[in-house]
Amino acid sequence: KKNAIVEAYFKIVELLTLMFPVWTVVLSVIALFHPESFSWLTTEPFTIAKIGGFPIEGDGVIMLSMGITLTFDDFARTSQFPIPIGIGYLCQYIVKPVLGWLLAKSMNLSTPLGTGLVLLSCCPGGQASNVATFIAGGDLPLSVLMTLASTVTAVFMTPLLVKVFAGASVDVDGWGMMMSVLSVVIAPTSLGLLLNQFLPSVTEVLKPITPLIGVIMTSCLCAAPIAGISDVLLERGLHLAVPVFVLHTLAFSAGYFIPKYGVKLAEPVSRTISIETGMQSAALGYLLAKKHFPDPLTAVPSAVGVFAMASLGSLLAVFWRAIGVKGR
Repeated sequence: KKNAIVEAYFKIVELLTLMFPVWTVVLSVIALFHPESFSWLTTEPFTIAKIGGFPIEGDGVIMLSMGITLTFDDFARTSQFPIPIGIGYLCQYIVKPVLGWLLAKSMNLSTPLGTGLVLLSCCPGGQASNVATFIAGGDLPLSVLMTLASTVTAVFMTPLLVKVFAGASVDVDGWGMMMSVLSVVIAPTSLGLLLNQFLPSVTEVLKPITPLIGVIMTSCLCAAPIAGISDVLLERGLHLAVPVFVLHTLAFSAGYFIPKYGVKLAEPVSRTISIETGMQSAALGYLLAKKHFPDPLTAVPSAVGVFAMASLGSLLAVFWRAIGVKGR
């Protein structure tokens, strides 16, 4: 009887995890019409709560939940094959910015919207991609390494690309970015790895629920920027979201087909690069747009982008999990 209860519990947790797209949509709709519901998430970037004045990073919680599913051998194996990381990097910082620029031109977007779309397309990888990769049956260590590589180099890549494709200047706080990488990616992932290495009895209990924790945190963090621009969306119309959804659809597609059929990489690797290309850090784009551009429309693509990348990415991840990986 106890085994039956445990099995039922695991099935419920898995079902709730696979409802990732549902949670993203529901929370974002709540944020749109009741933005005050997410005020606790919008006062400070990435912060979900404070304990004794110390900020608890939302993305850090996500990376900790992913870290305990990994081992040092996983990273050693992935680091021996740098080509996938390189292909993914090119998709993130060449293919997607070009797509953003072409869409802004072909759709005749206004200068603020066009600049915002380009800014969104030039952002580094986001932690939500790691959750989606795990669900999709992709290569999670590769996903984490790609997120790390794109985030570390975003200090100069994002301003450079925005200048090239939009003719606008943005400053990315190098020290702040490095500290974010340390606190949001490296530290929690390393802690998870150490827990898995030295306290396996603890992590075995936590592993079944860590994907659900990641899903819940990601869904909340995706809703927060929608709350921040809810007045603009409701006043100007939801049609502002169309270019953003087109951009992400093309990015997911290019991120899959280029490595899969252009470079002949394995299915899990191609899925990972697709997710990393489509699910970049729109939250960073939102913060940069709010800081550097006076027109609120410039922040709209990134704010909508958080929802677009999470909803499309989670749908894709659940679909790939459903069909499985041939040979596994």
